[in-house]
Amino acid sequence: MKIAIIPNLSKTDACKYTLQVIKILHDLNAQLFMDIDMKQEFAHQPVSFYHNFEELIKSCNIVLVVGGDGTIIHASKYACAFHKPMLGINVGRLGYMAGLEINELDNLKLLINGQYTIEERMMMEVSFYKGGKKQIYQVLNDAVIARGSLSHILDLKVSYQNETVCEYRADGLIICTPTGSTAYSFAAGGPVMDPTMEGIVLTPICPHSVFGRTVVFSGDTELSFSAASRYNSDIILTLDGDYVANIEENEVIQMKQSVMTTKLIKLKHRNFYAVAREKLGGKEYLQ
Repeated sequence: MKIAIIPNLSKTDACKYTLQVIKILHDLNAQLFMDIDMKQEFAHQPVSFYHNFEELIKSCNIVLVVGGDGTIIHASKYACAFHKPMLGINVGRLGYMAGLEINELDNLKLLINGQYTIEERMMMEVSFYKGGKKQIYQVLNDAVIARGSLSHILDLKVSYQNETVCEYRADGLIICTPTGSTAYSFAAGGPVMDPTMEGIVLTPICPHSVFGRTVVFSGDTELSFSAASRYNSDIILTLDGDYVANIEENEVIQMKQSVMTTKLIKLKHRNFYAVAREKLGGKEYLQ
């Protein structure tokens, strides 16, 4: 089995745990590969290095991420393009998408023995035009249309089949997948959804209206979004937490279910709602 290991070395003790992962997997006769940027830290380990990150992902059977949810989300952009399943080892704080915690590394033998299931997560395709050229992005967690830091509130419009279905006056709007429902959307008052479901959740940020409620659409709904400001404010689009572009007033942003999915490896059979109760209950802050 060929495994691509992607550690986030900015996480506390991530290097230490990555070394443990390498030893366990090597002892289980797995072939291990990393990006060339990791060579300085892991040059003396039984690992081969790729100079091209996409080739690293493409050539391996499994992508193993040592980090938090953000690291898993970043790696998903590449893994989904080549239909590779991912296993996350949580060295972050919440770790909703991780398949193992750091005290469960002995379970890596189940990975090598093929004793796992794959959970597919819906992704969104986000598209808009910039400089006359269509930009297309695959999103696992959420898209956020928001005002700049010194800007006034926005008038946001949501359309379906060329008809307006929602309008908000707010600081912004979060559009998320079920996977993203436990992230920014949840903090803004949105619902928690089982991540294996298909749906698109709209949650306004600080709405200036009594009726500024969350709306949930079916997964196959194709939506269009636009924003305007009465004060020529900056309008920012971020995707999965990364800044993408400044958006012009009334510029149309389209979002729909992607044909791609993120495939997450599950070595344990834990109910999502039990995990959510544990994570949202604050236990992670006591560790």
